[in-house]
Amino acid sequence: MESDPRFSVEAMSGTDVMVKGLRVAELAAAVGISPDAVRFYEREGLLPAPERTASGYRSYGPEAVERLQFVQGCQRLGLRLRDIADLLAVRDTGTCPCEPAEDLLRRRIAEVDAEMARLAALRAEMAAMADALPSATCPPPTPGVWCPPTERR
Repeated sequence: MESDPRFSVEAMSGTDVMVKGLRVAELAAAVGISPDAVRFYEREGLLPAPERTASGYRSYGPEAVERLQFVQGCQRLGLRLRDIADLLAVRDTGTCPCEPAEDLLRRRIAEVDAEMARLAALRAEMAAMADALPSATCPPPTPGVWCPPTERR
């Protein structure tokens, strides 16, 4: 297995070895997000707090890259942070998160279907309104009014 060039091993005294991890900006660049997003995910509990260097910098291991890629994939599917946290908690136990993921995705599909129906109804209403507007017989607009007032009887 090849070693990841973003991580280096430095020899210390005797047989001790220290793995130099990624700092926040390096992790962010590796995943394609901002350093603030990395810190946000850490605050929200989606990314465990990393070890700190002697000077206090965060030092993330290689698993952080994969974890953030998982989070991003879940977000692309429209999953909420609390749902992603639940999936990560299952993954962290070593159990496959497929069953809870299926439940979440089916619920998300239902939400998308409902939103698509709402948008289709909105589109139909807008099209009907556009079709009902007069064309050549439209009087000049009154400032601040969408359509001229109709005659009251």
